[in-house]
Amino acid sequence: MANFALAVHGGAGTIRKTETTLDQEEEYRRSILAALETGRKILAGGGTALDAVEACVVVLEDDPLFNAGRGSVFTHEGKIEMDAAIMDGKRLKAGAIAAVRNVKNPIRLARKVMEESPHIFLLGDGADRFAEEVGVDLCDSTYFFTERRWNELENAIAAGKVKLDHSPLDPRVGSKPLGTVGAVALDSSGCLAAATSTGGMTNKKFGRVGDTPIIGAGTYADDLSAVSCTGHGEFFILGVAAYDVSAQMRYKNETLAAATAKTIGRIGHIGGEGGLIAVDSKGNIAMPFNSEGMYRGYVTSAEAPVALIYC
Repeated sequence: MANFALAVHGGAGTIRKTETTLDQEEEYRRSILAALETGRKILAGGGTALDAVEACVVVLEDDPLFNAGRGSVFTHEGKIEMDAAIMDGKRLKAGAIAAVRNVKNPIRLARKVMEESPHIFLLGDGADRFAEEVGVDLCDSTYFFTERRWNELENAIAAGKVKLDHSPLDPRVGSKPLGTVGAVALDSSGCLAAATSTGGMTNKKFGRVGDTPIIGAGTYADDLSAVSCTGHGEFFILGVAAYDVSAQMRYKNETLAAATAKTIGRIGHIGGEGGLIAVDSKGNIAMPFNSEGMYRGYVTSAEAPVALIYC
């Protein structure tokens, strides 16, 4: 069997065990395991890390449990605006999109930007037009509508607040994040890749974009590590969190475990909440967070899939 390592996440934040039933926990674990199995099959068959992370994120984008793709939250105007990024560590190439509205799987569009355009980052209407040109699947806005998300918007408007992707809004599951999704992988050829996708924040205004599509902030991969972040995006931008992991490894010879722990510690020190998943060129995996929980899981060529929330 090919040597590989893969990790995925479905958001980090206030996930109180006392407010979540065992059935609800199991629902999220099943979704994480489904994404892991999709990526595992690709990697075990000798596929690339890039294909694996894209496929894992597509699974999570298609799952309305998560704030990405079909489960994306609504803006103040009652619209869907989605962001995504993907990065190939071997080639140091990346693609990112922000504020797209009718793209079924934003991560697929991010990869098209990387591979079929001379650019890295496309935004809004321009990204939507590019999606049409390259044949990425588009959906009517009704595809993204869920009553739960609409109720979250109404609650946020009534409270006069903007809710981040890790804020407690869903009464069905108590306080939980429903946030950004992502995947990182090492394939049998030693190549690393990272992918991240999000629906942003409930009731957001003014065209806000978080860390997810910003290369080096929410998503990064090179020859040393692949990182996907989730949480309070403004602070992950300020901390240049995803690149910070690689920089510590490259310039200070930190291990993946030490570098990721220090990065999340620094994010917490400046006031941010969240976590990240990372894998290095040796197949080590790290998944630190400073919140009450993070939906996450991993699988390697030597270990069976594991899905975690609290510990």
